[in-house]
Amino acid sequence: MTAPAAQAVRRRVTVRGTVQGVGFRPFVHRLATDLTLAGFVSNTASGVLIEVEGPADGVARFCDRLATQPPPLATVTGVEVEDLITTGADDAFTIRSTERSQGRTLLPPDTATCADCLRELADPGDRRHRHPFVTCTHCGPRFTIATGMPYDRALTTMTGFPLCSACAREYGDPGDRRFHAQPVACPDCGPRLRLVPAAGSSVRPARDAGAPATARALLTGGRIVAVKGLGGYHLACDATDARAVDTLRTRKARGGKPFAVMCADLETVRRIATPSPAEVAALTSPRRPIVLLRRRASQELLAPGVCPGSPHLGVMLPYTPLHALLFGLPGDPPGPRVLVMTSGNRSGEPIVTDDDEALTRLAGLADAWLAHDRPIASPCDDSLLRVRPDGTEQVLRRSRGYVPRPLRLPVAVRPTLAVGGDLKNALCVGEGDQAWFGPHIGDMGDLATLEAAGRAEARMRCLTGVTPELVAADRHPGYHSARWARRRVAPLPGRTPVFVQHHHAHIASAMAEHGLDGTRPVIGVAFDGTGYGDDGTVWGGEILLADYAGFRRFARLTPAPLPGGDAGVANPCRLALARLWAAGVPWDADLPCVAACTPGELTLLERQLNRALACAATSSMGRLFDAVSSLAGVCHRAEYEAQAALELEAAAASVWGTDTSAYAFGIAGGACDPAPVLGALVADLRRGTPVPVLAARFHRGVARAVVEICRRARQDTGLTTVALSGGVFANALLEEECTRLLAGDGFAVLRHGEVPPNDGGLALGQLVVAAHRRLEE
Repeated sequence: MTAPAAQAVRRRVTVRGTVQGVGFRPFVHRLATDLTLAGFVSNTASGVLIEVEGPADGVARFCDRLATQPPPLATVTGVEVEDLITTGADDAFTIRSTERSQGRTLLPPDTATCADCLRELADPGDRRHRHPFVTCTHCGPRFTIATGMPYDRALTTMTGFPLCSACAREYGDPGDRRFHAQPVACPDCGPRLRLVPAAGSSVRPARDAGAPATARALLTGGRIVAVKGLGGYHLACDATDARAVDTLRTRKARGGKPFAVMCADLETVRRIATPSPAEVAALTSPRRPIVLLRRRASQELLAPGVCPGSPHLGVMLPYTPLHALLFGLPGDPPGPRVLVMTSGNRSGEPIVTDDDEALTRLAGLADAWLAHDRPIASPCDDSLLRVRPDGTEQVLRRSRGYVPRPLRLPVAVRPTLAVGGDLKNALCVGEGDQAWFGPHIGDMGDLATLEAAGRAEARMRCLTGVTPELVAADRHPGYHSARWARRRVAPLPGRTPVFVQHHHAHIASAMAEHGLDGTRPVIGVAFDGTGYGDDGTVWGGEILLADYAGFRRFARLTPAPLPGGDAGVANPCRLALARLWAAGVPWDADLPCVAACTPGELTLLERQLNRALACAATSSMGRLFDAVSSLAGVCHRAEYEAQAALELEAAAASVWGTDTSAYAFGIAGGACDPAPVLGALVADLRRGTPVPVLAARFHRGVARAVVEICRRARQDTGLTTVALSGGVFANALLEEECTRLLAGDGFAVLRHGEVPPNDGGLALGQLVVAAHRRLEE
């Protein structure tokens, strides 16, 4: 029975979700005060606990607004209301200190500096003028400073900076936007900046306001500066200075891999790229990811070495006060308007976060270090995404701005750790109906990265409260991540990791992201560079009929030798020759991939193929893209991962709207044979067909083959849902064309959004497959 509006009622309200570190308690205090309600609010380990008393209609409005009008950074996932006996309280609503209890709450990701804080930063009359750590409850670091839960200052890396009296007043005032903002600080209470020149430099050290000013002058003068950010160091240089860009590229041994850039503002972005409204929305969101933008054809601002060979630029906007100071405030001497901002590490190593380590590991790369004394608890690289023509986003690297935001699972899982793969590694923990990705770790090829994975796992367990009972890993026997998983469970008697086939995990990841409960299989198209197959060969061009319980290989790309195994991937010309050899196409001297090889290389490769020496069989679609790139004369030697395929996509994109023809694969008996495609491409080459047209015909041919195989699967099984997953579907042209053709043929198409299609999303699929397998057992 509903109480009369004027009758007093008392309710206990438990709010769950991302409700700590986002100004939720001040919001609750203001709401209760506005409605003249009594009671209190407190943080707990499970979320936010509220007891509220007053007229029934006021309490009802209060409970409704909790869920429908939360603060900007809050995410409410549940509101539980319990009736209590009224106490007759008519005193003011209060905020109580955190209650220690068992449970789980959600920590928010780091977010970009808000407009209010930026105004204070630039205001000479404000006490936080030029303070590089200005923040409030609506912005700033969260995940990267948290050392435990619940999220209070004592459990962050700000615990070493006692509040001055002015900051303490703001921190304790429910009406202030810095009320219980754990990173709150000012010039009087720290943290503090310092600039450290490289050994032997003529540059003098600087501190506080002089540090960013000196760093800006160094960048203007063509120097490289290691800049400590939220989740680690960046290596920065003036992106308009060709010599500085080339120096950074040489020092970091980066080859031709594109650099990401940070622009001072949107006006500068529009000078170098042509962002759509949806891309502008992504750039300016609180997440501040790197967004892949179409570069402006006529731009002359950037140095040529920033992004060679690509029609796209990875662009982001400033997201910390320190970035704003690097670009300069009104009245400052002019400085660069575009900076290269690349991860502060050596090739293959994890991002550097520790100050002393930065001075040694980045020595020889940087001319100076712009550092500060606030420790980084969790490394966190920049996130990367592209925006599709329909305005949806495809995240390619899920890290800062997303982590540790949970994903809702469509099936309940036991406490599980999934360790992902060896490339683009990101761990995932899950329990119940939630999963949490850790930050991007990188390639698990050396001890430093494995140690970083161990620290990331410990941090995610601490922050989520998940104590894994299961550990899931890739089935590849040689993966570092799989061996690490074995060591992880070794101390647990009778425990072994659950090993999940690579491409099954890809498809399960797409299913889980889209909320499928797995009761009905999907047609899974898993295209990538490499994955250990059940037959011991290298898979990567797979069409699976899959659910969480298992899969059946319905079709696959016809295998070809992979000369030299993974080491051969850096030589697309050799992959092209292997594909031609498998297709029975002669190695005539007029073919670009033949001309790219030395006579000795050709002789050795022919012997290797004929004798099957160090030639693993592969059905990889990624390797076919590499081979076609070389065959068409686009890229013969790759200096970074997926270079050949990316440049082939760029060539196709230049004529995509003008040529609609396609090559045809041979499809029979569960095999998708590229031999007819290769033969037709060779014939077109000899006719003088432009390379971009060859590239476009190949892309369309792959998409049409996908649709044809999916039609046959539908005819056999009645399945009408297709999941697209694997790193090849980071190719925008291929993903869009497959989606268009499949949807036009009546299929429901599942594409990745927040979960990367590449191996960065693999752990989610491992988690749900492993949990389902053990549930059945």
